[in-house]
Amino acid sequence: MTSDICILSKDNESLNTLLSETTKAASYVNLSKKEALRLRLLSEELVCMLPEILDYSEGKFWIESDNKKFEIHVSLSPNSSLTMEKRENLIALSTDKKNAAAKGILTKIKLATQFMLIDYEYVSTVSSGFYSFGFDNGISIDTSLWSLNNYKNKVEKANEEEWDELEKSIIAQLADDVLVGVQEKKVEIIVKKAF
Repeated sequence: MTSDICILSKDNESLNTLLSETTKAASYVNLSKKEALRLRLLSEELVCMLPEILDYSEGKFWIESDNKKFEIHVSLSPNSSLTMEKRENLIALSTDKKNAAAKGILTKIKLATQFMLIDYEYVSTVSSGFYSFGFDNGISIDTSLWSLNNYKNKVEKANEEEWDELEKSIIAQLADDVLVGVQEKKVEIIVKKAF
């Protein structure tokens, strides 16, 4: 089953519509109250990232389910407000090989999304550790994919502070995986959860 496709905008009414679609998708497959709450929390976490990203992109939101296996989708395309100056400012975040402001897993997912929207080919060559940690090095540029599971596996071996961030994150604890990938000129975020 695929939910209604919602056009993303920054206003609260639009964001509430996304959460309403989540509630409908949960009831459609008869999730328990606890399961429905977890699905809603995942959607809320995703929605928290959108206002800033929507400053320079347009997108859609929908949920796909197969019995109790869910995918929460956000598809984003850069719009005309993504000026060269904004592109350069966003790229500058990654050029020093670290980003002290990138705290928390949602911020890391959001920045991976932003970098893919602006200029994935360039950014992937200069990206900081939090960004590259989630990528599978064997994937080509055309199909690159940032994965929460890849990030978890690499962080677990490398950095105690970042592992603590993962343990405190709602999305890292509830989602089976979060994928951020480039498909043609669109960036897709997919949150996966099976109950």
